[in-house]
Amino acid sequence: MIQNNINADIHFIAGSVEIAPGIGLSDAIFDIVSSGSTLVSNRLKEVQTIMDSEAVLVATPTLSKEKQAILDELIFRIESVQKGRGKKYILLNAPNDKLDQIIKVLPGMTSPTIMPLAKSGWSSLHSVINESEFWEVIGNLKKNGAEGILVIPIEKMIL
Repeated sequence: MIQNNINADIHFIAGSVEIAPGIGLSDAIFDIVSSGSTLVSNRLKEVQTIMDSEAVLVATPTLSKEKQAILDELIFRIESVQKGRGKKYILLNAPNDKLDQIIKVLPGMTSPTIMPLAKSGWSSLHSVINESEFWEVIGNLKKNGAEGILVIPIEKMIL
């Protein structure tokens, strides 16, 4: 097909569209679902944004009680995923005589979980921190004697 002085054949494919240039199937792709991360991993560069879009949940205000319960559960599940974004779960060991300083740095959701370790004078703390404050918090924890710090991504948060 030749249009606007461009000679192109259009192929509709599903799945891993980003690999098409790498295997010689195409010189370019049009991808409407990608977040961009797979484009980078396949050494592709975005050259044009065709449209911006968003998903929207719409419901009639006259839902039956049964359907409203299903909708409420769906909203609950979506919100739990959204609340987990930008958060990290951290676990660390700290000397008991530093717990007060560490708790000031690491307030947690309500407060950090503190559990005694088998080693006398030490405790394990578990908490949630914002990704945006991550390196500052970690630096302050280390300054206050924290060690063995583990960081885990949060998939969902139910508050």
